[in-house]
Amino acid sequence: MIWFFGFFFVSGFCSILYELIWLRLAMAQFGVTTALVSIVLSMFMAGLGVGSWLAGALLLRYETRSYETPRDDRPGFPPLCLYGFAELLIGISALTVPVEFGWGAQWLAGMSSRGTMSSLNHYLVSGAILAVTLIPWCACMGATIPLAMCAIRRRELAAARHSFSFLYVANILGSLAGCSLPLLLIELYGFHATLRVGALLNAAIAFSAFALTMASKPSAESASASAPEPVATWTGGEVSEPDRSLGVLLLLFGTGFATMGMEVIWIRVFTPYIGPVVYALALILATYLAATFAGSWIYRKWSRTHDRETRLLWVLLFLLGLLPLLSADAHFLHDHSLRVIFGIAPFAGVIGFLTPMLVDRWSGGDPARAGRAYAVNVVGCVLGPLVSGFVLLPLVGEHWAMLLFALPWAAMAIPRSGAAAFPSAHRAAAGATIVAAIVLFLTTGDFETKFKQRRVLRDSTATVIATGEAMQKQLLVNGIGMTNLTPITKMMAHIPLAWLDRKPEDALVICFGMGTSTLAALSWGIRTTTVELVPSVPKLVGYFHPARAAMLDSPLVNIVIDDGRRYLERSSESYDLILIDPPPPVFAAGSSLLYSRDFYALAKRRLRPGGILQQWLPNGDKEVISSVARALRVSFPFVRVHQSVEGWGWHFTASMTPLPDRTAGELVSRMPAAAVADMMEWGPFKTPEEQFGKVLAQEITLDQLMAGSPGAPALQDDRPVNEYDLLRREEAAVSRRWFATARRAP
Repeated sequence: MIWFFGFFFVSGFCSILYELIWLRLAMAQFGVTTALVSIVLSMFMAGLGVGSWLAGALLLRYETRSYETPRDDRPGFPPLCLYGFAELLIGISALTVPVEFGWGAQWLAGMSSRGTMSSLNHYLVSGAILAVTLIPWCACMGATIPLAMCAIRRRELAAARHSFSFLYVANILGSLAGCSLPLLLIELYGFHATLRVGALLNAAIAFSAFALTMASKPSAESASASAPEPVATWTGGEVSEPDRSLGVLLLLFGTGFATMGMEVIWIRVFTPYIGPVVYALALILATYLAATFAGSWIYRKWSRTHDRETRLLWVLLFLLGLLPLLSADAHFLHDHSLRVIFGIAPFAGVIGFLTPMLVDRWSGGDPARAGRAYAVNVVGCVLGPLVSGFVLLPLVGEHWAMLLFALPWAAMAIPRSGAAAFPSAHRAAAGATIVAAIVLFLTTGDFETKFKQRRVLRDSTATVIATGEAMQKQLLVNGIGMTNLTPITKMMAHIPLAWLDRKPEDALVICFGMGTSTLAALSWGIRTTTVELVPSVPKLVGYFHPARAAMLDSPLVNIVIDDGRRYLERSSESYDLILIDPPPPVFAAGSSLLYSRDFYALAKRRLRPGGILQQWLPNGDKEVISSVARALRVSFPFVRVHQSVEGWGWHFTASMTPLPDRTAGELVSRMPAAAVADMMEWGPFKTPEEQFGKVLAQEITLDQLMAGSPGAPALQDDRPVNEYDLLRREEAAVSRRWFATARRAP
């Protein structure tokens, strides 16, 4: 059995590796939107469900035919060999899925170039491309457990009785490794090279399975296990028949539905504390998988001597499902990692216990029925995030959404008769559990309650908070500060528009923020298109600019709710200015897609001759700054860099034509009066010449920026230097400690 444990440990590692990277590659090709992320994850899970169900159905048909055939005439069927072929196909998918994504994106771009494609049509076509690409390959992943169960059943009947939970535990443990180690591989080698590592591992599993098939033949005694009769479940001296009731399947659906639906809420409620970086998101996933593994391992031990769990365990899910509300309360814990562990681990641990228990109970070790049962669980996993992200969070928010996902488990406390009756000793405990959950719900508050003055909007993408007064106003998206009222965001528009050799006609602003840059561009009297990812963000412009919010009703303004990169891909418009102000922090997950040379190649196609691209880089370590600078160097022949008027962050002004040397007075003379008034609204200098002069005096060359890290590669989609930096940070920390120790040495 150690072979099967090793197979599914490595296979679980590879599956998470593929899921993480395929999601990111799909975002680069089709857009960084919540809808797109939900589509990718749903197609991934749908493929698992399809594969599990089909493999179970095919095995059931084969096993039945094999049983009805005289033993000497039965067809040879090495299930371990078929399992090896499935793993080999999974390895091939690592190399083919990125290519298929590229083909799909090219086809989609061709459709968009023939006319303006609506956002809805884009999602429909993108969803179809992703479905055709992912479902067949992910079906191979879903088929592996039924196929391996069949192989185990042929070889050792005793192990077959709980073979699903055995493989499930190994798979979860491998998945736990898969949510951490690939992040280091990506930092070192990039996405595609990491995928090749996964492909080699899947190939190793496949050829090991082939070798094991050839080296061992099932005995006559174990071959009899292929009969279609239900395999009994060992319960410590007794044998119980499998439970094929509808209730077991409903519970399996419920565990998948609640867990994956809550996972969307976990990300929303914990992001204000752990940030939007890839390592923070990996912490949530790792916590969930580690707790699930622990629960599954406990079930494996428990199942040797027990048969039926207490219904109190199901009632406990009601309370445990609400723990994230407590751990995410602003007044609870100060250690943010502990917030995540305390909030997620107890619920995930119980789910890890219950899910394999239900599959074992319904299948009795039968691989065909296990495949069907697991597919039911996966259906819940597919629907949970969609209901959470697109229905509950926008309508009722995190607090009530969490309650609605947890509430059905409280129904397990309803008194019943017969075998399902609640022992009297457990009734008080169940009642106390429900009361504790209700008290927890009523006494905890969401993240926004820490702000006395606030306006909060929610949608399928984010929770958006506007807070503060006067010049201290702030915009937060999922608890992360996006921007405040600063002259820097005005200068992002005024610097490049004043630098143009002609009178500007239009501008494209990527990321709305408080709307400051959009209003600055409008002060030039030009057509301004602004692309914003979060639907609620533009609705708050009246909070930040009450006197000027009406300007957005001008026919010159077009606000598009979309991913900025995806908009450029499907738009046929050209612009005098493309202004990019990516959401902070610079190391946020997905942010590199607005800094990469791949993005600049796309943006160049949307610039008019002589047009300017303005890239804002708030900050970053020397590797990030050098990587962004190098990406602009290889993309544009003419780039100038200036530090901001407040002395931090960098304005990159790039063009395909020379950028003339102009004095501050010349730049001011090219501005309309309304634009000058807008630029000087918040200072910090008294005259517009001083304002421009401060920026011009802080010019620095690309070579100077790149000198900070000469070996840093140009930032590209496949190698997002700004997002994956754990090894770099650890190396820097070690260097600092060594230097501090050396200075203290006599």
